[in-house]
Amino acid sequence: MRKKSDYVLRFSLIVGDALMLILSFAMAYYIRVHVDPRPFTFESQFLDFTTTVVFLVPILLVILAFLGLYRKDIFLGKSRLPERGRLVLAAILTVSALIVYDFFKGENLFPVRIMALTSVLLSFVFLLIERIIVRFIVRQIFKSDYGTKRVIIIGNHKNTEYLADYIASTPESEYKLAGVVAGKRFIPKDLKIHQYSSLKEALRKARADVIFQTDEKSTEYVYKQAVQKHLLYYFVPSETALSSHFGELELVGNTPAVLVMTTPLTGGYVVIKRLFDILISLIGIILGLIPMLIVWLVLKISDFRHSAIYSDERLTQYNRRFKCYKFRSMKPEYSGMTAEEAFTKMGKPELIRKYRKGGDYLKNDPRITNFGRFIRKTSLDELPQLFNILKGDISLIGPRALLPGELRDYGDRSLILTVKSGLTGFAQVSGRRDIPFEERRALDIYYVRNWSLMLDTQIFFKTIATVLKRDGAK
Repeated sequence: MRKKSDYVLRFSLIVGDALMLILSFAMAYYIRVHVDPRPFTFESQFLDFTTTVVFLVPILLVILAFLGLYRKDIFLGKSRLPERGRLVLAAILTVSALIVYDFFKGENLFPVRIMALTSVLLSFVFLLIERIIVRFIVRQIFKSDYGTKRVIIIGNHKNTEYLADYIASTPESEYKLAGVVAGKRFIPKDLKIHQYSSLKEALRKARADVIFQTDEKSTEYVYKQAVQKHLLYYFVPSETALSSHFGELELVGNTPAVLVMTTPLTGGYVVIKRLFDILISLIGIILGLIPMLIVWLVLKISDFRHSAIYSDERLTQYNRRFKCYKFRSMKPEYSGMTAEEAFTKMGKPELIRKYRKGGDYLKNDPRITNFGRFIRKTSLDELPQLFNILKGDISLIGPRALLPGELRDYGDRSLILTVKSGLTGFAQVSGRRDIPFEERRALDIYYVRNWSLMLDTQIFFKTIATVLKRDGAK
């Protein structure tokens, strides 16, 4: 829950905002038609009106995101004025967007001006009430210590004392104090029980989720420790450094802290990517249902004793293990074995070096069945992974899912596991098995560090072209 609390919060806000916008426009229509006694002459139907609004909701949510209404410091901050001011502007802009749409489409969406004004007022009121309710629920959850992030503060600076005191004295905060690595004069007297002599000791004992660093001592070492442990890392800049901050700026109480991101895939982008994964996986499962059934039947007829679906343990985000589903393409006697174990078992240990040297690929691999070669060549063996995507084990696009034993070969394994593994990715569309192992690893790291919606879109369409042309499929 701690790792996913930001995602759950933003997802709840997005869903709640979408429902409130639809409700406000529907209510505005109902009031004008059924409550307002004045006559009207337009013929706009309630269902048509509401359907149009639902269709345009994603655009309206983009407006809210652009106004910063999904930023944690705006939503969870002590002052409500910044959020309420933005909600007023959001209500005006969302209705304006619908009026512009109505003007160009000529759908007579707001034939009576009072409906537009009522929509503005109701949008603001409903969004405000919804956010008050969500905020209350979130803070009650945080008070119970569920979903909070355990914090280590490190640094000999006055901000250490302020942050420690703020977090410890704010039970509804998303943060809980787990440890402080600093001199005694930088720690409030009643919080000295949280003091640790070193970051190493704090990481071992405090079960942290976040590191706040308040000074500039050994920043590279502290940051690397955060990356290796898959922790969030915030640097609290000095007044002079604040003007040239890097990363995502947040306010913790009244203290500005910069979230130094290992990947741009954070915040609202995580929600967008997850919604895209759900949509595409559902479409893929529906369209691929018949091909999957045919492959399953062929595998069961050819070998009814073994399951047609093979599950293998792989690694995904934050070093989490999951069962990766595939259609069985390998002979049952070698399933679940490493290449070294399988080739040794068949009495061909000389193939081990050839397999590894070829980037974990061997032409005419004796472990694979004839039908297995076909479904690998056509990528049909990957179809069951659509269920992994729907479950949230992996994403449609991301670094290749690693076997636990492969971690030793990845010098930057912590970076690779910063994001969810993917069914396809930058390395796969850049040659799949035709490029060396080291180059595939470099491409995966590049993807993590340089993620963008545009990059995901390019990989998505290139994947379709690659599969259709069977480039690099083995």
